[in-house]
Amino acid sequence: MTRTRTPKPKAEQSTAQRLSSVIKSVRDIMRKDKGLNGDADRLPMLTWLMFLKFLDDLEQNHEAEAEFEGRPYRPVLEGMYRWRGWAKSDVTGDDLLAFINNEKYEVEPGESIPGLLAYLRNLQGEGNRDRRTVVAEIFRGVQNRMINGYLLKEVVQKLDSLDFTSSEESHTLGALYEGMLKEMRDAAGDAGEFYTPRAVVRFMVKALDPKLGEVVLDPASGTGGFLVEAFEHLKEQAKTTEELEILQNRSVIGGEAKPLPYLLAQMNLTLHGMESPQIDSGNSLRHNLSEIGDRDRVDVILANPPFGGEEERGIQNNFPADKRTSETALLFMQLIMRKLRRQTHNQQGGRAGVVVPNGFLFSEGVGARIKQELLEEFNLHTIVRLPNGVFAPYTSIPTNILFFQRGEPTREVWYYEHPLPAGKKNYSKTQPIQFDEFAPLLDWWTNREENERAWRVDVSAIAGNNFNLDIKNPNAAQDFEHMPPQTLLADIMHKERRILELLEELQAELGQKADMHA
Repeated sequence: MTRTRTPKPKAEQSTAQRLSSVIKSVRDIMRKDKGLNGDADRLPMLTWLMFLKFLDDLEQNHEAEAEFEGRPYRPVLEGMYRWRGWAKSDVTGDDLLAFINNEKYEVEPGESIPGLLAYLRNLQGEGNRDRRTVVAEIFRGVQNRMINGYLLKEVVQKLDSLDFTSSEESHTLGALYEGMLKEMRDAAGDAGEFYTPRAVVRFMVKALDPKLGEVVLDPASGTGGFLVEAFEHLKEQAKTTEELEILQNRSVIGGEAKPLPYLLAQMNLTLHGMESPQIDSGNSLRHNLSEIGDRDRVDVILANPPFGGEEERGIQNNFPADKRTSETALLFMQLIMRKLRRQTHNQQGGRAGVVVPNGFLFSEGVGARIKQELLEEFNLHTIVRLPNGVFAPYTSIPTNILFFQRGEPTREVWYYEHPLPAGKKNYSKTQPIQFDEFAPLLDWWTNREENERAWRVDVSAIAGNNFNLDIKNPNAAQDFEHMPPQTLLADIMHKERRILELLEELQAELGQKADMHA
């Protein structure tokens, strides 16, 4: 008698597995479209489509609430411009491409309406916080790069299965999205310019410890890493309805002038639960420094300003005459200093954590004058010296994190040299820095003592050396493993000569004693 085996029931997929499968399917479909060239094209495309699906799901929630409360509700997008209006329709192929891409879309002979992207770019809201204004800003630089309308329809149908009304799904999609952002950065070299390793971001947020009710700013937001981490940090403190309202109302704000990272940051914050991300789409350096007043200042600034960039003359003119420069990083440092809240009799001044290249520490001229102001009007209490390769493969430039607070002048600067893990000579794309490596530094942060990694320098010594902050660790044991060959050879020869000198001295001394006993 033949025994038939009962097939095992398939294990039910977790939310993460299902969503990961959906996103993978979408990306596989996109790979077939000849208009998309790599992840640098696919991810922005996926982002704005996901955003429209998210917006429609959010609108359904708001409509249900309004209906329950018996009040009218006007949706952000009207009619067929809503996701449910066009994504669920029978429109496909060239007709779908025409609806999305064209300035005018013919619905019937002689009757046309704005195309989807044209409609979205021209939305007008009442003020900067109005969601219509935000949507218009997001889509001002968006293009549809898919050229096959049937593949695009497949993508839309797959994305339609996402449910952004589920907090579990949104949280999982947030994690998946961050993974895709990293993939895009790894694939596109110039995209690395707005990338800060997650471990560094988390450490900086932990060290500055923003409190609910404070405003956190990143004036060079990139894809929103600092803002997302700060928002998550603040979210843990929000327990009541009132506190959640505080969280959503101007708790984290940013600035990003480039259309692609601006779009990605908007989606990044949205997926992490921020209903109306407040990111300025203009150049944060465009405002005259002298016109920044108390109402423009914030409690906490976290930033990794672009270094190596150059700003045109019109931007430079916004800064004091003796501190004008084309170097982007030096201009951002001045902006950050000016944007920190002033100290008052009952409130401490604003605080900042800023990533800077080594060149800033020993810069002269304008750089030295900026550092003089930093030391005289701010308390530059800590400089964390990061090891080589933290930003690999995007740049090999050694970097540091400056932590300072507005109000009291600097009396002494603590330095902490963050080490590479034992046995590791460098970080890489596949083996980046990990957050748990910062545990010793976070333990030291609130209980400071000098050790082989930490030392302090009196501000007078720094001022006396033209405000050079590039001070080597006086307590570190020599690292022969990482010493350049020429230096290592010279060190060995020096030691050998010294040993010979000591042997000769000993031989001479023994000879003298022998003569005395003869």
